[in-house]
Amino acid sequence: MGTITLTFDNGPEPEVTPRVLDILAGHGILSTFFVLGKKMAEPDRRALAVRAHEAGHWIGNHTWTHEVPLGLSTDPEAPEKEIGETQKLIGALAHPDRLFRPFGQGGNLDGRILSPAARDYLIDGGYSCVLWNSVPGDWKEGDGWYDQALADVAAQDRTLMVLHDLPGACVDKLDDFIAAARDAGHSFVQDFPPDCVPIERGVFARPDAMPSPLGVAA
Repeated sequence: MGTITLTFDNGPEPEVTPRVLDILAGHGILSTFFVLGKKMAEPDRRALAVRAHEAGHWIGNHTWTHEVPLGLSTDPEAPEKEIGETQKLIGALAHPDRLFRPFGQGGNLDGRILSPAARDYLIDGGYSCVLWNSVPGDWKEGDGWYDQALADVAAQDRTLMVLHDLPGACVDKLDDFIAAARDAGHSFVQDFPPDCVPIERGVFARPDAMPSPLGVAA
């Protein structure tokens, strides 16, 4: 059976992140939390990232605002504002690979996620760009994400799943999902499938896996 890498975007959230951490600890699973800079600016939320880091989870950068995909931004300073300022707040919690996940606007994996300037910023800064191959939609109303997540992991050998430590997202069914996935023979790992990391430490590891920025040929 396959392996599953769990990642959690858009936190930290005081009402949710501790529950996610407790569930993961109960199952002995390590994951990556891709945090928002505007939340890391709040001491109580940053403390949750510290807790996750101390438990062995990796901390990645998921932009400052999570409002406009970098491939659609018209602000020439967007890469520094969204990526650089967030990385400063992550500080010593950062993974050595300087993990960055772009905002995919509902999970879309296409040229909207990065502009040429943002792509160059990641390369020049030695970042690793972490994409995904499963977005089951846990932020949507209801628990439909649970069935979609199980279908995703059944359909591929290695799954890098995007979940969210947000109110109303995955947390109420997370324990059930992990148990069901293990019952089906899947295992959980912390590392990322190579196909989901097109830029590694500032180097194109898989140029063919990188969505071309809008208007830029691959």
